[in-house]
Amino acid sequence: MAEPWRDRARRAVEWNWRLRSAGDPRPHYVICGKDALAYYVARAMLESELPTGGARVTVVVPERYRSNGPDVAALRGVRVVRSDRLDVATFEAAGLAGASGLALLHQDDVGNLHAALCAQAVDQRVRQVLRMFNGTLADGVRKLLKASVEVLSDAEMAAPAFVAAALGEVDPSSFQHRDKTLRVARRADVRPQDVVCALAHLTEAQGVELLPAEQAGADLVLAEATGQPPGTEVAARRLVRARRRRRPVAVLLGAVRGFATRKIGVAVMLVLAVIAVLGALISRTEGASPLEALYLTLVTTLSGADPDTTKPAGAQIMQVVLNLAGLALIPLITAVVVDGIVNARLALHTGQLQPARVGHVVLIGLGNVGTRVMAQLREYDVEVVAIDKDPEPRGAALARQLEVPLIVGDAALPETLVAASVADCQALVVASTDDVANLEAALAARDLRGDLRVVLRFFDGDFAERVEETFALGVSRSVSYLAAPAFIGALTERAVITTIPVDRHALPVAEVPVAAGSELDGRPLDMVNRDGQVRLIARTPAGGGKTIWWKDLDPRQVIFAGDRLTVVARRRGLDWLTRQCAPPAPGRTPMPQGHVGSTPRPVPTPAAPARPAGPASVPGGQQGSPPGPSDREVAASAPGAAHPVSPPRSPTAGAVPSPQSADGGHWPVEPDDDTGVRDEPDASAARSG
Repeated sequence: MAEPWRDRARRAVEWNWRLRSAGDPRPHYVICGKDALAYYVARAMLESELPTGGARVTVVVPERYRSNGPDVAALRGVRVVRSDRLDVATFEAAGLAGASGLALLHQDDVGNLHAALCAQAVDQRVRQVLRMFNGTLADGVRKLLKASVEVLSDAEMAAPAFVAAALGEVDPSSFQHRDKTLRVARRADVRPQDVVCALAHLTEAQGVELLPAEQAGADLVLAEATGQPPGTEVAARRLVRARRRRRPVAVLLGAVRGFATRKIGVAVMLVLAVIAVLGALISRTEGASPLEALYLTLVTTLSGADPDTTKPAGAQIMQVVLNLAGLALIPLITAVVVDGIVNARLALHTGQLQPARVGHVVLIGLGNVGTRVMAQLREYDVEVVAIDKDPEPRGAALARQLEVPLIVGDAALPETLVAASVADCQALVVASTDDVANLEAALAARDLRGDLRVVLRFFDGDFAERVEETFALGVSRSVSYLAAPAFIGALTERAVITTIPVDRHALPVAEVPVAAGSELDGRPLDMVNRDGQVRLIARTPAGGGKTIWWKDLDPRQVIFAGDRLTVVARRRGLDWLTRQCAPPAPGRTPMPQGHVGSTPRPVPTPAAPARPAGPASVPGGQQGSPPGPSDREVAASAPGAAHPVSPPRSPTAGAVPSPQSADGGHWPVEPDDDTGVRDEPDASAARSG
């Protein structure tokens, strides 16, 4: 039987890809995933400006899947391999042998481990980056795999941002590097001598200005932790102290309301009303006192009475009706008792029977992210009430361990939110994986309380932007966008220490080694800082010397090969610094700053005046070409430079003029594209790539 034409076409395309990739000097990365994290990692790898001129990216996705956000398979420039199993055959079809890195980004710890073992059978030297939630399993994977492996948890990275938004504070990002612990804080909350660098300046007119040149006017700073608790911890302690006593009357009324169903309660009330009316009429006809009337009514209702034919007809009719009401009351009382016991057991099992709370945090969704958020809130001693549709979600065991009540039900229903006391809570954190369900729960909570602080998790960036504009619903966070820089750094072997979320942006903190013969080898330290892009905070000398921190850094110090530079940067700035610290490609002439290969790159400097021509040597050996400004002059002449321009260095062999536009000025600065709208980057930025 002839081979189907679809199979022949697929094999032809794969063969063409292999021919095209043969001899391609660019590094090859294989990314396995289908959600937003895989999208951001793949897009960043396509846009990365590596020393070799970029990267080749192969994405492995299931045959049929539904994307709950940006679709990684829709990215232009990636090779797509569709397979439902991550086995040896799939990795061979993806060209894993000889690849520079493999990212396993599915939300399945065991599945990622199995895929890592299969990849190890294809190529033991490929670097692997795994996404895992289980910390114990992650430690075992590091020991089990023979290949170079990095295991990361996106939920653990993003949880502090959700906690900070819920408590109305800045992100409590703190990390330890070398011998110091650094944290993000407001400038007013830290001492001036503890400020490491300015992170952002927040203005209503211009929005967020990252890594500003004016250090003193920044609102958010990176500071050294000196024993003073961060703002988020202070807010949590204040919340615990201000928590009012629980109201016992409200608790009792809530228990009574939940004891029986509405229909049985209405029937009981009607029967009691009939008994009360008839008892009052009998007492009036017989002229009895109130206590005697109550006695006659109860005895007649519950046990009946001897017939008396001498009574008036009206009294006899009332006695008969009263006996009938008594017959109806006894089974109703039995039904109330049985129904109340059953409802109580169900309510205790599902968490619906909860006492009234004040000042707590309601958490919807106990998945990977919700579980981390719950754990961190409990570390701050903040009371938490969790809601989930699944009776046994991922974080159910930890919730029982931390004594966090779990309400099983639909968070979009008002009765579920009332059971969690949403009207009196501190904040509502919606962390489930369904955008529509998250929006429904947020709107239902706003109906109960208009000024409620809501923290939303969204996957689709365009949807998040429109919801923000239309409904004005609190803050939204993207787990994938906050964690993507760390996965990218691990995949490209960059030492990304942490990622600092600032509004819609993410600033990676990384340690970059300086290679011998690189552009920064032998240059002064002030060449590293670029306003709005890169800020140097520490330098570790070659040979493992003591780290020199920001207080003791001298911009005139010379950078040597083997030094490790710790910086806070935007993604474009980190790409630039990586190129400057990379060794020169074999057989290629080193290019000056502002170039990648032979393509000019923007240099963030103002237009420079014409300089007198002077002799300069070029690759071709010709003399007399006008030299461009040196790298040191470019950095020092940039807006906000803190140091004057030192005397220019003598021209060196291989120097070429800096890129200039047609009118003699420098190339314009490209906008940075590491921003994201709430949960995801701006939709237009995602489309522009």
